[in-house]
Amino acid sequence: MSLHPRKSYDIPAETARVATACIPQGHPYLRLSDALGPIFQDDAFAALFPTRGQPAAAPGRLALISLLQFAENLSDRQAAHAVRSRIDWKYLLGLELTDAGCDHTVLSEFRTRLVQQDAVTQLFEALLRQFQALGLLKAHGRQRTDSTHVLAAVSALNRVELVGEAMRAALNSLAEAAPMWLRGHIPPEWFTRYGARMEDYRLPKDKAKRHALAETIGADGMALFHAIYAPSAPAALRVLPAVERLRQIWVQNYLPTAEGVRWRENDNIPPAASFISSPYDPDAHYARKHTTQWVGYKVHLTETCDDALPPLITHVETTPAPVDDSQVTAELHAALQAKKLLPSRHIVDTGYLDAELLATSQRDYGVELWGPTRQDVRWQAHVEGGFDVSRFVIDWDRQHATCPAGHSSMSWTPALDNRDNEVIKIKFSRADCGPCPHRAQCTRAQRYPRRTITVRPREQYEALKAARERQSTATFAQEYARRAGIEGTLSYGVRACGLRRSRYIGLARTHVQHVLTAAAMNLARVARWLADEPRARTRRSPLRRLQYTA
Repeated sequence: MSLHPRKSYDIPAETARVATACIPQGHPYLRLSDALGPIFQDDAFAALFPTRGQPAAAPGRLALISLLQFAENLSDRQAAHAVRSRIDWKYLLGLELTDAGCDHTVLSEFRTRLVQQDAVTQLFEALLRQFQALGLLKAHGRQRTDSTHVLAAVSALNRVELVGEAMRAALNSLAEAAPMWLRGHIPPEWFTRYGARMEDYRLPKDKAKRHALAETIGADGMALFHAIYAPSAPAALRVLPAVERLRQIWVQNYLPTAEGVRWRENDNIPPAASFISSPYDPDAHYARKHTTQWVGYKVHLTETCDDALPPLITHVETTPAPVDDSQVTAELHAALQAKKLLPSRHIVDTGYLDAELLATSQRDYGVELWGPTRQDVRWQAHVEGGFDVSRFVIDWDRQHATCPAGHSSMSWTPALDNRDNEVIKIKFSRADCGPCPHRAQCTRAQRYPRRTITVRPREQYEALKAARERQSTATFAQEYARRAGIEGTLSYGVRACGLRRSRYIGLARTHVQHVLTAAAMNLARVARWLADEPRARTRRSPLRRLQYTA
């Protein structure tokens, strides 16, 4: 489909007359149109379309329809119907009242183009630039970040279900690609075993029988592999995505033996970050946080939190579920720097920071990372009068430390901890520690009493020490209270926009959903800001209200 961009989308006179007559009290979409004008231009999406072929639907309008769709959590059919039937949508889109809109399939095709060209970020940033032009968004202020879990659009499967469904998916794919070849290479009982979905209630309840079924499925899979990889088999079968996924799942769940394959025990499978949890969405992985377990993704939202401006989402990051929050912090700063929207202060929870991030965020990006640090877990830090690491005086230039009793260290050794972080191990002499009157405050070693402290490199150590001192102040508590607002943003995204459930298969398409949802939430917030709506206060339970009244 070819694109013939239009220069403007002026609101037809009849649409404006009817909209103002029918909605005299005003409407968020009408106020947005009056304040922002045409939100998207066709020229911004010219790279998504070829120059020849059947004329395409206006991408500027499709982008705006997509935002309205996610703002109201509508399906494609519902969104297409809203374009045809709702006056407020026609006003914002600049359509005649008699315009029949577009077919719902055009919206899906537009999202596919966004995925293929990686253009959804371009759409999001175009909206941010409009907010900057209105003075609603500025750099070098305060921003906050948090994440929530996202359920994949596939079922969570136990391991026996997983291998059975992987086998079924591969057979269905082969039945479409080479039906006659498949009919001649599978035994009749496979039609019964893999014809219906492999669901837990249909599996044997006895543990031994369930294990035997897993072994049977493994043997069936190996027989299928021998047939597919035989020299006489069509080469195209080996590159089918479902067949390759079946091979990966077999490697993760079965051990090769001389007799065939053997079912792996649960403690002998890959970690969740690489373990395929569904044959239908290989990007979705299992994760657990506290008591919450899910298969899918995480979405990280970053938004402004300055008092004089509306809170606007500046960046969206979608990751596989097992990815730790601290792995995202540097990516967030790099993305915000590219948009010229870096904050001076970034307020996050403990998951997004560590000693290294505290140091590098300030050094590389000029961003002050604010959040509660992980406390020292050693017993000396939790016993009154204990000699924790903070009480040792470290001379970085001379590479030695002095303990609270006045003794100097005897060795200074760079090393790696169990998470491969750079650390320095500083040891003291047994001759000093053994007879020391303060030994009970310093070490509990009895046979060979000697204190060893482990610290991060100087830059990280000093950044962590400063952060721990800062978080004990009233100023920190007051500033960190701003972070709670991002939880309200996530709650609104979940309740109003369906943020916690992926509509689509795969990380790339799920990310498109998240970015469109965030852009839609920004539109809604600007509409409320233009209407001078006061921000809602945090709701309190009757018991809490009674407490504060008393």
